[in-house]
Amino acid sequence: MLAANDLLCVRGERALFAGIGFIVQPGEMLHVQGPNGSGKTSLLRMLCGLSAPTEGEILWQTRPLRALGEAFFASVTYLGHQNAIKDELSAIENLRIAASIAGSEVSEHEAYLALEGMGLAGKEDLLTKVLSQGQRRRVALARLCLSKNLLWVLDEPLAALDAIGIALVEKMLSAHLGRGGMAVVTTHQPLNVSAGFTQHMQLGASEHG
Repeated sequence: MLAANDLLCVRGERALFAGIGFIVQPGEMLHVQGPNGSGKTSLLRMLCGLSAPTEGEILWQTRPLRALGEAFFASVTYLGHQNAIKDELSAIENLRIAASIAGSEVSEHEAYLALEGMGLAGKEDLLTKVLSQGQRRRVALARLCLSKNLLWVLDEPLAALDAIGIALVEKMLSAHLGRGGMAVVTTHQPLNVSAGFTQHMQLGASEHG
């Protein structure tokens, strides 16, 4: 269970959001929407433990996030709106290095299967600098094919994707929730996820759902 209680986020002299609270249970997804500058990325970084709320508390399995440290990081997969891939490395090298940094060793065969699952068969050994923006995004998203973590926190995962790529992400999310996983996702567009339960939150509005 991931829970947030009365979160306040202040940047400079401006409050991006206040009074945010929710609970995400296994098999559930929280879909966060809002205009640019409303605090979506800031909220996700708080939920990953990468930054702290100005006020309020985040709980993971009923325990305060700030007290968990590595015990929490081993349970979460975070994908930011930047792809975080190296241009001078191949798709497969990027994927295996990202997995290693996250504490998981991935074989070459596993990495090939993950990239194939994201529609990148035949491009695994190409340097990522020659790939299109949509293909580069698919390389980053291939990390989800390898993730066994309970919580996925995804910042604009659909950016630069075509309809086929979007459908692949929706399929992965459906499978993850169907296994009892949890997800917090920001997008500017609807998500068609067939498994689990989806909550919706709108930042930059007077009410939060």
